Amino acid sequence: MHRYWSFPIAGALLLTMLSCKTTETKDAASDPPAQATAPTLTAVAPPPPKIEEKIPPKVDPVEAVIAKADKEYQAGLANYSAGHLEAAKENFDRAFDLLLQSGLDVRGNDRLQQEFDKLVEGVNNLEIVALQAGDGFTEQKPEPAPIDEANEVTFPVDPNIRAKAEAEMKDIHSDLPLVINDEVARYISYFSSRGRGTLEHALTRAGRYREMILRILKQEGVPQDLIYLAQAESGFHPLALSRAGARGMWQFMAGRASGYGLQRNWWLDDRQDPEKATRAAARHLKDLYNQFGDWYLAMAAYNSGPGTVQSAVQRTGYADFWQLYRRGVLPNETRNYVPIILAVTIMAKNPAQYGLDRLTPEPPLKADHVEINYPVDLRLVAECVDTSVATLQELNPSLLRMTTPKEGSFSLALPAGSAAKFQHAITAIPKNMRVWWRYHKVNRGETLTSIARQYHTTSAAIAEVNNLREGDLEAESKLIIPVAPGRRGAGEVGEVAYAKRPTIYKARKGDTVLSIADDFAVPAAKVRQWNHLRGNQVRVGHSLRIYRPLAGEAAMGQTLASKKEGKSSKSGSLRASNGRKLLHHKVKHGETLVSIANRYNTSVAALRRDNKVSSLKAGDVLVIRTP
Repeated sequence: MHRYWSFPIAGALLLTMLSCKTTETKDAASDPPAQATAPTLTAVAPPPPKIEEKIPPKVDPVEAVIAKADKEYQAGLANYSAGHLEAAKENFDRAFDLLLQSGLDVRGNDRLQQEFDKLVEGVNNLEIVALQAGDGFTEQKPEPAPIDEANEVTFPVDPNIRAKAEAEMKDIHSDLPLVINDEVARYISYFSSRGRGTLEHALTRAGRYREMILRILKQEGVPQDLIYLAQAESGFHPLALSRAGARGMWQFMAGRASGYGLQRNWWLDDRQDPEKATRAAARHLKDLYNQFGDWYLAMAAYNSGPGTVQSAVQRTGYADFWQLYRRGVLPNETRNYVPIILAVTIMAKNPAQYGLDRLTPEPPLKADHVEINYPVDLRLVAECVDTSVATLQELNPSLLRMTTPKEGSFSLALPAGSAAKFQHAITAIPKNMRVWWRYHKVNRGETLTSIARQYHTTSAAIAEVNNLREGDLEAESKLIIPVAPGRRGAGEVGEVAYAKRPTIYKARKGDTVLSIADDFAVPAAKVRQWNHLRGNQVRVGHSLRIYRPLAGEAAMGQTLASKKEGKSSKSGSLRASNGRKLLHHKVKHGETLVSIANRYNTSVAALRRDNKVSSLKAGDVLVIRTP
């Protein structure tokens, strides 16, 4: 505001200054000129040279994406050729992802579509070759761990069951401390009703491994009743896999397993080796007991890790499982874990009270072991000793694939009494061909030409390897079949019949087309075809239609029926070539092979033979051959 008032004064002052300046100029004109001063010269810089701006060539986003995808695909081919199949699988997955997650319209661009189709066809062809070679992408199919289902139940306490269990406790002898409370009684109620099938199945399978487990537990100096921890965890199934990724009869996580000497690679997983895993579990449990001084806390730490239990003890000041249980400082799964094991132990040690005394345990697995230092396909091994591939897989559950490891030594388990027979037969096959060549038992009426056609080889090659002529064939004799690497052999990947009704599977985090195909033992190309998918990615929560492959005569019957009629009979059953009726049964929770065999008046052995299964899970579809 004061600045505006000063404007008149400033104007007068400006006029006075201008007047003085005029006077000074006039006076200076009469003075002598001052000495001239040379000006300071400043070099003028020449103008910078004109630089022509290089405009980068316009990048074609389609070409860029195709180049990246193709680079990954070529890397996958190189890894595949080198035998690095896990790395190859990752390369192929990334190649698909680069196309599908580029933001470009793959279907709307001919070049992208062409690249995509090339990847699909190339990877699918490699899958087929790899499956035929026995070292393919498909892993041995795991079984769901029973502990997962038990952890999800909330069962009321039956006061009668608790009272009865308490009355019988005095007659139970155990080298583990046993208690009855509401938590334990709740699981006794569960295993007496809804979970009874799971319990019976585990007690039946226990016969296979009981002698071995008790021997190792005794050698390691831990309570022998810890055998029931394996029963609760896996139902004595070496292929059990929990949702958390724990694997094997003793449900080891990968990190913990390596700490106790259990190996895991593309070819095998020692967590699925019953004997190795049992010894590792015994030593781990002993270490945990030495740390906590209490078997309940040791079992809790086995489930959730020693750090979790140690933290709970430090927070509360109680080194007592039940105190930690009541204060809710342990994970829910761990709180359930110890009561589940105690319930299983009490019931298994008092079978008459719970109606379990009529179960017949399976006989112990007897086997010969042969140390080998070369890769061999299990199908060739089966042909060498006249057994089934399923039997060999059962005897060697640590093998993840159809081929033994390509490097190092491996203790191959064979049916008892067959070691010498194997050694004699395998000697005739060159070491570098033991994942390709086969043995073939000659059937009456077969010729070299017909046999060669089955294995996609030549009669001349068969005759040369076996040193024979056409007329030398004898029924029941065995021929060496020199299958060329990459060619399909008899009884391998051929026409497959699939169930009429689909299984609906909801995709989970981490699932891919290849992993889902692995889980259901179907080609990835079929999963894509059934669900109109391209590539390897699936959206979490997306419901997929999976048609399970049928086994044995059911597959033959359905294939013939579909060709002749285009549909199944009104009763939903088929007739096998021997006139027996073929039915399909969808497994429900709690059902076992024993209960299903009794229902259909058949045998457990027949169910295993026709379906190539040794255990069940809810949702499985079984082929039933009835009289």
